[in-house]
Formats: sequence, C-alpha cells, structure tokens
Amino acid sequence: MAKPAFWWFVVLVVVGSASGAAVIRQESESQDIKVAEPLKYARLYSDSSGDSRFADEELTFELVDFAPPAPPISVSEVIDTDGVVIISSPSGWYGDWHPAPRRQFLFCLSGAVEVEASDGEVRRFGPGSVILVEDTVGKGHVSRVVSSERGFMVVVPVVEEQP
Repeated sequence: MAKPAFWWFVVLVVVGSASGAAVIRQESESQDIKVAEPLKYARLYSDSSGDSRFADEELTFELVDFAPPAPPISVSEVIDTDGVVIISSPSGWYGDWHPAPRRQFLFCLSGAVEVEASDGEVRRFGPGSVILVEDTVGKGHVSRVVSSERGFMVVVPVVEEQP
C-alpha cells in the first residue's frame, strides 16, 4: 500500500485509486465531462537476455466520483507504490551504463533527460513525460541531462508484485 506522503501527488497527477468509489457510466449533466484519453508513457525494461529496451504503453482512465461534491474526474487503476522522491541533476549530468535500482515511475517536471537503452535506442524526455523504468537487471541504460537547465523529476517506486 502507498505511504501517506504519496497521496497528495496521486491527486496532483490524477494517477490514483478509485477503490470504493462509484464509477460514473455517463457524462455529467451539469458539465460536458468526458473520460480522459489514455496517458501515453515509455516503458524501459530488460528483455530475457538482459538488454534494456523501450516500449510504448498507455494508462487508461474511468470517470469516477472521486471527491464529491466535485464533478467526476478521470482516474486510473491503483498502482501500489512505496513513497515519493524528487531528484535533480544539473545540466550536463551524465550517468554511464547502470540498471535501475528498482521498478519506478519517473515524472519529468523540468529540464530534459536523454536515455539510451542497451539496444541502442535513444529517447528524450522533457516536462510532462512519464517513464516506467524497470530494467533492473543486465547492462541497464545511460542517462544524461541534455537541457541547459537543471532537471527535476518525481520518482515513484512501484511495489513489486507478489507471486
């Protein structure tokens, strides 16, 4: 279960829980409220040979009566987390080949970071980007801050699924 400090962030980015809330099956009569389009994010993972690769993923939403009496909002499935950390690196920072320390979502707040997977693919992430990093084994990836400004990211460790 997520720690209490995380919940303020959940509401802020609308990545949260709808547990126990009634799902709204129709649009609000007082406002033209529609469910949000899926949130696209990049997934960086290790394949069976230990090479890191990117995949494009989507997080879907449902309209939920999340905080009555406020109108319904789009809410994703529950993602169990283990806290929130904000990290920052200066312009030009470079992290040579390394695996992720754990499965974690990264939300880019400012600056831009470039990530190279061990299969050679390079992607750039700027403000508003979401990345699920889970290449925790193998060679890992290279990270570098490519913006002229310092980069700030919110890191949300994901709780490992129990077998």
